[in-house]
Amino acid sequence: MSLQTEIADYIASFVAKAPLEVQQLMKQATKNLAESGIAAKAPQQGQQLPAFSLPNQSGKQVSLEELLKDGPAVVTFYRGGWCPYCNLELRAYQQILPQIKALGASLVAITPELPDASLTTTEKNDLEFQVLSDEGAEYAKSLGIVFALPEELRPIYSSFGIEVEQHNGAGHFDLPLAVTYVIAQDGSIASAFIDADYTKRQEPSDLLPVLESLKN
Repeated sequence: MSLQTEIADYIASFVAKAPLEVQQLMKQATKNLAESGIAAKAPQQGQQLPAFSLPNQSGKQVSLEELLKDGPAVVTFYRGGWCPYCNLELRAYQQILPQIKALGASLVAITPELPDASLTTTEKNDLEFQVLSDEGAEYAKSLGIVFALPEELRPIYSSFGIEVEQHNGAGHFDLPLAVTYVIAQDGSIASAFIDADYTKRQEPSDLLPVLESLKN
């Protein structure tokens, strides 16, 4: 089953259960974010991705330079292990990880979650790739892909059992957009998926032809 099908199924389930007022508030917040133009400010295809060095789920520092030594890298950002869309996406990447590796590439996911939370996300989804903790979303902020969870949505998230501060740290409500980059070995962005709507994600298999072209 494709990621898009799984997302569509989840949305249908959510729409069937969530109060209409809640759905409307969430849709309006997403619309406001999209209209802010934030996605256009993110690094785009052909530009250089700024360097990073972030701890993985085991506490080891991982740098972009290190990742690119042996081949291109797929760098994807996710909001947190509490986000069902993110979990679906992470599991979809895990499914094609052997193909990514076969093309000489590596895969990392970057999250504002604290290391303990990112480790939980890794274990919950049986991930075999590195998850990097971007505390305070500082690196994502430097890319211009961060927004604060609107205050009107915070009690709604709490009613769903989602306490963002427990994942990100006290007072931290900053989240990244749905962003996935393929980075060539020279640090340039070979492909970019950037969307202000967190329910929209790139189909992971769409990255394979890009990686194939970089290999050739």
